[in-house]
Amino acid sequence: MTFRLGVDVGGTFTDLLLVDESSGQTYMAKVPSTPEDSSIGVLNGIDRICDESDIDTSQVTHVMHGTTVATNAVLTRKGASVGLITTKGYRQVLQVARSFCPGGLGGWVSYMKAPLLAPLELTIEADERMDADGKTIKALDVDALRHDLKVLADTGKVEALTICLINSYVNGDHEAQCRDIASGVFSDIPISISSDVVPEMQEYERAETTVVNSYVRPQVSKYVQNLQTSLQERLRDDVNLAILRSDGGLASARASAESPVNLLMSGPAGGVAGAMYFCQRGGFENILTFDMGGTSTDVALIQDGQARIRRETRVSDIMVRAPSVDVRTIGAGGGSIAFVPELTKALRVGPDSAGADPGPAAYMKGGDKPTVCDANVVLGYLPSDVKLGGAMTINRDAATAAVQTLADAMGIELLTAAEGIVKIVNESMLGALRLVSVEQGYDPRDFALVGFGGAGPLHANALGVLSGSWPVIVPPGPGVLCAYGDATTQIRDEASRTYVTRVDAISAEDLMSELDVLRIRAAESFKADGIGEEEQKVSYQADFRYAGQAFQLSLPVTKEDLQNKGLDALTDEFDRQHEQLFTFAHGQDHEIVMIRAIVKAKSSLTADLKEVSDKKSDLADAKLHDTKFYFEQDWHDAVIYDRGKLGVGTAVPGPAIVVEMDSTTLVLPGHAATVDKVGNLLIRPAK
Repeated sequence: MTFRLGVDVGGTFTDLLLVDESSGQTYMAKVPSTPEDSSIGVLNGIDRICDESDIDTSQVTHVMHGTTVATNAVLTRKGASVGLITTKGYRQVLQVARSFCPGGLGGWVSYMKAPLLAPLELTIEADERMDADGKTIKALDVDALRHDLKVLADTGKVEALTICLINSYVNGDHEAQCRDIASGVFSDIPISISSDVVPEMQEYERAETTVVNSYVRPQVSKYVQNLQTSLQERLRDDVNLAILRSDGGLASARASAESPVNLLMSGPAGGVAGAMYFCQRGGFENILTFDMGGTSTDVALIQDGQARIRRETRVSDIMVRAPSVDVRTIGAGGGSIAFVPELTKALRVGPDSAGADPGPAAYMKGGDKPTVCDANVVLGYLPSDVKLGGAMTINRDAATAAVQTLADAMGIELLTAAEGIVKIVNESMLGALRLVSVEQGYDPRDFALVGFGGAGPLHANALGVLSGSWPVIVPPGPGVLCAYGDATTQIRDEASRTYVTRVDAISAEDLMSELDVLRIRAAESFKADGIGEEEQKVSYQADFRYAGQAFQLSLPVTKEDLQNKGLDALTDEFDRQHEQLFTFAHGQDHEIVMIRAIVKAKSSLTADLKEVSDKKSDLADAKLHDTKFYFEQDWHDAVIYDRGKLGVGTAVPGPAIVVEMDSTTLVLPGHAATVDKVGNLLIRPAK
């Protein structure tokens, strides 16, 4: 009997899910996160979940981990000191950037540019040149480069080195030569070259991406190596550690340490993967997801069972050329602090959060500022006799005292203030959902809405009313769904290349031949990790645009479509998507900009996760006790139910509160929830 463990580190809690690989039986746990060193929380959680489930730690063979180490390094600007080698004449490539200032027309007036991640004083130039076809115009001046590298090393400031030469995306020979020379000068620092990290055109994006990879690499490598060592000591010598990538796939510990730029959105991607797992099994292919934790809310759109993938990842003001699930994040969570500015006296919520320490006032850990969590407690949505994470008691009196300070500041009643906090945070999340739906040409009413995270199910029903998305789905274990995603996804890698070619100048056979070359390249990391070809699944993509455009759309490519319909299958789909997004399509002058091959390992899970009894249960058996909550300026009598005792087909009429170890679901008056065959709670307006 062997187990796999999914672990997700959030701002407030660290979530863990233990899965029996043969039977699908699951066990879950939540422990407080440890912001000073997230690995401490991970190890604390492993001890708890193995102890509570009475499972020998030596039976855990795989650990799948969503981490925010790379993200936090960029957000806090606490990464490595990076040296940069560019082609002669391109030393200011990061400084020049795209000459873009965020904001309106007057954004340049107040824009304060953040310091470069690779400062000019640590940037040197290599005297070399490749042309646009990858032919050597000027050979690398080895002696000059070695001299400059020694000067750079003598500063004692360089902790990681980046090499990004012009046109190296076509031919990386000079970059490899520079790396070999630098390895002789710097013997103990990581070196990243752009032709390995992101072999794509546009020198600024390529340089920025490779610099970010170097910037977070020492910290991520140290974290991964330390965690791997601790897991081997705590679990078993051959335990397999994998880290969730931004695009929802997994990377081995080795690949994560070498290419951490692919981990910047690791945390949010886990929730999307978990939502897709349960919703597809329940028959829902088109869904909007919102993951509301203690600090932030992440939203995404899944169409036809596939998450939308962006080719760029943004963290703060840093944009890198790395694939990521199209997740939008706002500062709205259960710990978001509500306040009243002295000037306007208008209620505001977030983005500042009480986080894990000191947390909301109701947690009784030293927090005294009113938060969304405290408002939910005051309104009765989060009953004070329910323990958070199965262990943390919440205090209604402390929550009331905190929200009362806000009510006094505005001169209104306590319950009015609490309901105002909840409504404001709901509207903020609705705005985020519109970013991934309405603003991209999708009607949210055509999608189901999936609410998860520790706080998501409390707000899911209300967001369904606001967005018109039905049913509202609360998956099993919503508070640890990111850990479900970590545990159920697969190892993934990809290879891409720039391919600026008019469609009318190539044939379908030409494109298939190029894709085969990329497939072999993408599978190289699988060979290094011992994953055979028979365990791999391959898919392809191509980025299309109209000739002359400055942006492109990514389209899936299948060899079957190319063989049966030729390139028209791709150009027709591009025209359709272009018209959906921008209301017009030229229908001609199509151009392929990029092509890529994506390789996934086949899942080793042999059984579906078991989360609900197959037998329909009597609702009375699941009843815990009566309660009441405040909604739309009135009190409503309600019932609290134990979700663990709700079987398939059981209907829960609102108003009701459904509690479980990791989260609490609110069913509003005029609505009802039903348990589907997978264990999802489906909330719809009552008939």
